[in-house]
Amino acid sequence: MAGVKFEQAMARLEVIVGELEKGDLPLDESLKIFEEGIRLSKNCLKVLEEAEKKVEVLVQDKNGKKQLRAFTSEDIDQRDSSMEP
Repeated sequence: MAGVKFEQAMARLEVIVGELEKGDLPLDESLKIFEEGIRLSKNCLKVLEEAEKKVEVLVQDKNGKKQLRAFTSEDIDQRDSSMEP
């Protein structure tokens, strides 16, 4: 499971959700793919958390000097508010 790429895991998760939503599978098969889905979702969450730790943004301080700092949710809020008409 560790070798599964994020995109592949997400695609498989979509298939699993579709199969479970149909409700056509026997209980044991539903449980089996549900467990697979849980493993895949945990893997995806881990990949996303690792990516979040790596993301940095280049910002300019009050003196015009550029500095690197960790990306935060505040950066998203500031970007969203600056885009409002």
